[in-house]
Amino acid sequence: MRDGGRLARAWPYFDSKACRLQYAPGVAFGRVRVGVGAAIRTAALMALPAMGSPASALAQGPQPPDPHAAQPERPTVATHAYTVAPGWVEVEAGLQRQHLGALADRLAVPIVLKMGLSGRLQLLVAPGWQREAEGGGAQAGLTDVLVGVKWRLTECAPIVGAFAVQGAVSLPTGSADSGRGSGKAAVNLLVISSHRVGPLSIDLNAGYTRLGGESPAAPRDSTVWAVAAAVPIAGRVGWAAEVFGYPGTSGPNGGPPVVGFLTGPNVTVRPNLVLDAGATFDIEGWGGTAFYAGLTWNIGRIWRTSPQPSRHPRR
Repeated sequence: MRDGGRLARAWPYFDSKACRLQYAPGVAFGRVRVGVGAAIRTAALMALPAMGSPASALAQGPQPPDPHAAQPERPTVATHAYTVAPGWVEVEAGLQRQHLGALADRLAVPIVLKMGLSGRLQLLVAPGWQREAEGGGAQAGLTDVLVGVKWRLTECAPIVGAFAVQGAVSLPTGSADSGRGSGKAAVNLLVISSHRVGPLSIDLNAGYTRLGGESPAAPRDSTVWAVAAAVPIAGRVGWAAEVFGYPGTSGPNGGPPVVGFLTGPNVTVRPNLVLDAGATFDIEGWGGTAFYAGLTWNIGRIWRTSPQPSRHPRR
């Protein structure tokens, strides 16, 4: 799905004087995701999932971030610059169905496991499952698995805002013949810039993927871009919108550019549990409309670390 995320529980915003991320109680913000699936399916976002919260919460003053609050990267394909608190684990999972024709459809189940390693580092493991059906027959199985690390470099630098880089390796666990993988290991790099403008959350992503060899199913080099935004609507409800694209590629397995638009609501059931649903529409080359639903769940702390929170590092 990538379908992807942002911050939750306390509403994040920038204190320009302190140059750090602050939190006002009562809101959950989701941002876009990290794409899931083979390589860095990451793409643009124009939609962070946001859970609404009264604007008056800002007047209550900044509060320390809650490490048990969910930070969705769903339902978008890209990701935000923030990281899970050290020692804490969060999981994102979803279901997406796309009609590919009168007698064909695709069912995908992306999963992302995130673990905070330090105040600025986060480990991610993204397996997935996919089923392709056409003409009465169907094939199903695992997709390529993505393993990577996100490193947040700045909190509120000029122009780039909160800025992070994410490096990852895609393992060829999916079948290239069935369209569930590339058949080759790959490395990819994603650069992430996140901003908050009043109630609006914005994330910008750009990524590059390089396969380790010639593949029968994917180009040797590919890129992706994403622009996402989210805004609170009412109470615990927010709305996300994202535009993402995969520029055209060359070579034996090259293809035309792909551009899609994703949008839908999200709801903060509890501070550590966020639900989302919506649809992805074709702009160019994406194919039939895809419908998705999923969740982000901060499971809890699996080991004890310094109390320093990952989203508000000590200066």
